[in-house]
Amino acid sequence: MTLTWAGAPDLPQLPFGRLFRRLDRPVPEGAGIVTAYTDGQVTLRSNRAKERYHEAADLSSFQGVAVGDFVVHGLDILRGSVGISDSAGAMSPVVSVCEPTGPVDPRFVSHVIRTQAAAGFTKAMARGIREGGADFRRWGTLAELPIPVPSLDYQRRVCDYLDCEMARIDTLIEEQQRLVGMLRERRRLVITNAISPKPRLGSCADKLGRTARIGNGSTPRRENREYWDSGTVPWLNSSVVNQARVGSAVEFVTASALAECHLPIVPPGSVLVGLTGQGKTRGMATILDIESTVNQHLAYVTPDRTRWWPEYLLWLLTAAYDDLRRISEENGSTKGGLTCEALKQLRVTVPPIDEQRRIAFHLDQQTAKTDTLIAETERFIDLARERRSALVTAAVTGQIDVRKAA
Repeated sequence: MTLTWAGAPDLPQLPFGRLFRRLDRPVPEGAGIVTAYTDGQVTLRSNRAKERYHEAADLSSFQGVAVGDFVVHGLDILRGSVGISDSAGAMSPVVSVCEPTGPVDPRFVSHVIRTQAAAGFTKAMARGIREGGADFRRWGTLAELPIPVPSLDYQRRVCDYLDCEMARIDTLIEEQQRLVGMLRERRRLVITNAISPKPRLGSCADKLGRTARIGNGSTPRRENREYWDSGTVPWLNSSVVNQARVGSAVEFVTASALAECHLPIVPPGSVLVGLTGQGKTRGMATILDIESTVNQHLAYVTPDRTRWWPEYLLWLLTAAYDDLRRISEENGSTKGGLTCEALKQLRVTVPPIDEQRRIAFHLDQQTAKTDTLIAETERFIDLARERRSALVTAAVTGQIDVRKAA
């Protein structure tokens, strides 16, 4: 059954397969891998960050792609992985590499499909094919996707208008992102200028494990419901280090889990440190405001209150983030990971409590101002992205008369 997209009811619509044909290109000699990214760019992997990607050793199942080919990722279509390739190379077999056969501007079709995905249309069309997502690896499914087809001249006007307007918005977003980067760097300098995680020359330093209790927890077996059902003890994972302070929990375990799974009771005032993670989580720290227990990916540092002001210890470990990342990458693991032992061996200076309290109060005040500016700037970026998306939708569905806008 051919579906009709309600996003552009006044425009003639044709199935994708009437407008494009699928190509079967051989992989060029010495080709690099080309990826369709969720922001719509289709380019060589080497042109973008490789984080979370694994290079394929065997390209025998891959297909060739040329500059200008129209690409639709069969599994990531819902996330916006549709666009025109700016590179020649090899692409995964889950991608459809196409060229137009009808009166269409591929830029316009790219905008249409991304708009359909954002509206949930492509997901509805693929329902029953792949639970929780869309599977357009089958050409028959993609070929049925309805595309509104105004005149070629009008399509080009829409695309030229969007190219101009989106370039303005993207430039503004990039400027604001640079501002966020500068604010974060200023915040880092404020912290490191006020508190050095490394012992100063002539200062008296000791291992952190001598003045704090350090450990981690575990994850009780999920299949044993006695550990989870009607649990009352807060149980935390490493995601909490993204919070400024931890005052609540999402999951809870039972007294049986505490007794049988060797879970620690971590008191308020402890500092929590992420032990694992390929993103920024590993090495990040936060402070605990409730009594709880933790999983194996989260370390607790419970300070000796006669030696440490908890908020100062939090700032110290925050300032030590780069060092903790370096230590975690030197432990021999391919994924990188901190250990409780590494935290215990960390050499730190312990100033008098009054000085710790003064420094912590100063940093609370100074970073609060910067954090407010960062939050406001990031909100502006979110609004600009929403404006960008709304602009594309309005243009491809005819809500904006681009002839007047031009």
